[in-house]
Amino acid sequence: MKEPMVLVLGGSGFVGRHLVSRLCAQGYRVVVPTRRRERAKQLFLLPTVDVIEANIHDPATLERLMRGATAVINLVGILNETARDDFERVHVGLARKIVAAFRTVGVTRLVHMSALNAEASAPSHYLRTKAAAEESVAAPDLQWTIFQPSIICGRGDSFLTLFARLQRMLPLMALARADARFQPVFVGDVVRAVVHALADDATLGKRYRLCGPSIYTLRELVRYAGELSGNRRPIVPLGPALSKLQARILEMLPGKMMSRDNLASMQKDSVCHCDFPAVFRFAPTPLEAYAPEYLVGATPRSRYASLRSQSGR
Repeated sequence: MKEPMVLVLGGSGFVGRHLVSRLCAQGYRVVVPTRRRERAKQLFLLPTVDVIEANIHDPATLERLMRGATAVINLVGILNETARDDFERVHVGLARKIVAAFRTVGVTRLVHMSALNAEASAPSHYLRTKAAAEESVAAPDLQWTIFQPSIICGRGDSFLTLFARLQRMLPLMALARADARFQPVFVGDVVRAVVHALADDATLGKRYRLCGPSIYTLRELVRYAGELSGNRRPIVPLGPALSKLQARILEMLPGKMMSRDNLASMQKDSVCHCDFPAVFRFAPTPLEAYAPEYLVGATPRSRYASLRSQSGR
């Protein structure tokens, strides 16, 4: 019997790489479109994964990719804009194209990755466009499931890993919105929930908030990343005016580590205010159980300390 085929949009990203690997292990055939195939080289050796160079924003290409798929998973998202209206194009525009292609091709099962606090009245453009994308996906004629995670952490993330790297390079951490609260969720738990949703009709037409078991301030998370990597630095909280100035400067630099829109998102705490969804039948993994696996030894100093410890010196 031929394995079910799943089309994963955004499969070459952080969450995508973990998800595609799990889907492969569960016996799915997976198609991962990407603009540049080299970006998905970590997926090349997976036996039932096909990485294809394609422009998923082209409606005809999207329809072609969907033919033969039993489900589509949309993980595509950006945290910052590099050009005007990027949020609209990547979040809202693509969601609408996916829904249109579904109706043309006849695929009905869609799993969509959104974000916690995605609301039409949200303080940031990022969150407002995430909300608009959800409204496009939640059509009555589609079998959809929407996930709204807090910050997703794990090996390869751009959150804790970034703060560990910055503390290796900087003498102190000037931190905007240091008291903003987050409830980080393990990437392994997120992909486990997504794969479960593909086979469980009880998840149809539902939105699920995904958070880990504990709430931390940004200051606590930055301090923890520094401790694990062996480069803990003093943290200097910034007031509102300096926070905006820092965000304005950083959004003009290559890599755009932060923007004023990111700062606006943090006006609302990224916490779930609810238990992990019981339908998935597992408890979320504590941050302390997985963060050391990729942050300890992440810097030359901590790797050297680990080697000394193993040698008994």
